[in-house]
Amino acid sequence: MQPRASGLMIAVLGVATALGPSRLHAQGIEGQVGRFYEGGGWDLYRLGVSRPITGMFGLGLHGNYLRRADGDDGGFAGVSADLTAFKGGGQGPYLVAGVGGGMGSPRTGAFSSVWGSWSAGAGYELLPAPFLAFGAEVRWRELSLDHRDGLEVAAGLSIRFGGPARPRPAKLPPDTIEPVAEPVRSPDESAVDRLATPAPLRDAVVATAKAAMGRPYAWGGTGADGGGFDCSGLIQHAYGRHGIALPRTSAEQAKRGKAVSKKPGSLLPGDLLTFSNRGGPVSHVGLYVGNGRFIHSASRGVQISVLSGADPYGRWWFKRWVGVRRIIATR
Repeated sequence: MQPRASGLMIAVLGVATALGPSRLHAQGIEGQVGRFYEGGGWDLYRLGVSRPITGMFGLGLHGNYLRRADGDDGGFAGVSADLTAFKGGGQGPYLVAGVGGGMGSPRTGAFSSVWGSWSAGAGYELLPAPFLAFGAEVRWRELSLDHRDGLEVAAGLSIRFGGPARPRPAKLPPDTIEPVAEPVRSPDESAVDRLATPAPLRDAVVATAKAAMGRPYAWGGTGADGGGFDCSGLIQHAYGRHGIALPRTSAEQAKRGKAVSKKPGSLLPGDLLTFSNRGGPVSHVGLYVGNGRFIHSASRGVQISVLSGADPYGRWWFKRWVGVRRIIATR
């Protein structure tokens, strides 16, 4: 890479990264490398920030650099904005479309010409950990300078670290946040049966979970000092505030209580919902709140999702829903 190109690329990436968190309240830093198949081919490097904006949609701001794959002079540097659909909510396919622009030159290192570009395509995201994602994309790209167009293939890594500014936890009425009088204990069946008022207790557990709405996802988070939660941390917090101690991990929580049918009519508020990728061990948990909805902490933070195959975002979780555990027994 020519020295001038290196300096310009560093400046572009610095602006993109600096603007991202302040303007977008970034929930992830992501980088990609790939190939734009036009002429002899162009190597692609992309770095930026991304976050969900509403529902199934997300927004990304990136710095981009393209250089000739054959090593000859020529390159393009600039910034781009991408709109995604179905990305970030879980493992699976997503759609992406973007626009961008900057300075470049197809045959020299002068970066003397203005260029613009649009692209559209699809990708697939894998989630080996709640904070980490691997993805691959295929797009069709058209670049204004010399009317260049062709297929673009890229792969990359995304690290998710937070979300919008943390709201203060909502205050619950005193009768819903005070622990029950009994000592904290593991919720085996005999202990649960000793609880005097199961229905109000279920409602209180749900209310405690709802009070955390908007808190960011935090790997290993338990909500300490107003911080974020991971999925099992939220469940442990919601039950623990009412005298019911649960294990720390989703796999261990899935062994507690009593198994209940997945039929919608069998569910009660406060039931623990368990999820798994491809039939493996339980890897995610949520709390049923009624009316076909559940609250959980995922990549978008503490949120309420619809437990339905017809909902655009809830569909991903519905397909991976494997069981129900009733922690608070009925009378």
